[in-house]
Amino acid sequence: MIKDFFKENNIEFISEVNLRDYNTYHIDSKALGMVFPSSIEELVTIIKYLKENNINYKFLGNGSNVILSKEYYDLIFIKLDKLNNYKVEGTTVIVESGVSLIKLSLDCAKLGLTGLEFMCALPGYMGSSVAMNAGAYNSSIGDVLVSAKVLNDKLEVITMTNKELEFKYRDSFLKHHRDYICLEATLKLEKGNPEEIYELMAKRQTKRIESQPLEYPSAGSVFRNPEGLFAGELIEKCGLKGTNINGAEVSQKHANFIINKGGAKGEDIIKLINLIKEKVYDKYKVELILEQEII
Repeated sequence: MIKDFFKENNIEFISEVNLRDYNTYHIDSKALGMVFPSSIEELVTIIKYLKENNINYKFLGNGSNVILSKEYYDLIFIKLDKLNNYKVEGTTVIVESGVSLIKLSLDCAKLGLTGLEFMCALPGYMGSSVAMNAGAYNSSIGDVLVSAKVLNDKLEVITMTNKELEFKYRDSFLKHHRDYICLEATLKLEKGNPEEIYELMAKRQTKRIESQPLEYPSAGSVFRNPEGLFAGELIEKCGLKGTNINGAEVSQKHANFIINKGGAKGEDIIKLINLIKEKVYDKYKVELILEQEII
């Protein structure tokens, strides 16, 4: 029934999809299906159909900040990868939700626009990254975002200002209102020197390669940094580097990374997360807050 609907409406759909290549932990998991709308109109059509037929669904960005906890999901994942255009108007950049942050930062550097250097290390897409207020190097999307075009819970396209989006550290209004979906972000940048921008990005990339376990599947930083502290340092001081549960391992290179050394399931990563939280709290009375999302 579902396949027929998407075929009749000429919407790309994968049935019984394997999610291994859609999450950066490379966890083996499957789902009822995955759909790729190519326009806002198609997206609205999809959501209406799924709601009318009581079919569960969830949006998935680049899968770079998620932990798949189940081996099978009886739901449809919606991917906005095809909404991947952006346009530059002076120092204003209007970006659709499926645009890669890394690509955008490099393209803006080439144009001599500064403000997105922090994105050169972020593997996510714009829409999901706005929702979590993604960031690095003490900068985040909320610092440069003017407004966002959002599909609300009534399936109306509205514009929300920076203030209305209530940005906080790795947090926003959208993160707590999952029926509001970011479709497009308007960013305000500044003119800069392309050579200086590239130099800064190159330094950060070198530092990233030296300090992060990029050779293994992971989903970046596991925990938020507590105020005035570093999560990785607390974890390391608890002697947890190298701790392994069925292939899920606390990185020897950076203790705030959990890597998949091979065959790890979502439940193994979650067990390791809970162990880390317990040990850090026992020793320092600090409650680590998960930055990644457990699905």
